[in-house]
Amino acid sequence: MSQSLSDKCTPLKRKYDACFNAWFEGYLEPAVSAFANAEQRAKFAQEKAAEFDHSCGKIWQQYRECVQQAVKDKDLHGLLEQARAENPLRDPPP
Repeated sequence: MSQSLSDKCTPLKRKYDACFNAWFEGYLEPAVSAFANAEQRAKFAQEKAAEFDHSCGKIWQQYRECVQQAVKDKDLHGLLEQARAENPLRDPPP
């Protein structure tokens, strides 16, 4: 796994990465099952989202806050805004 933007955030990143990877492994297999219909997949996705929030949500929030502080500390906000202006995220085509 890679380092975070700030050394202070790296332990949180590793903890979040481990949590996410464990959760995602359990998400993938049933979610793409050819035997599930759209309603079953939607229900499964909702259940897995709730599971993610319960299992990884707190550590994600802590990591996110740490990175946001690192962006401020390194004075990167202006660069991020410039990048967003030059390459805005677009909605996917319908």
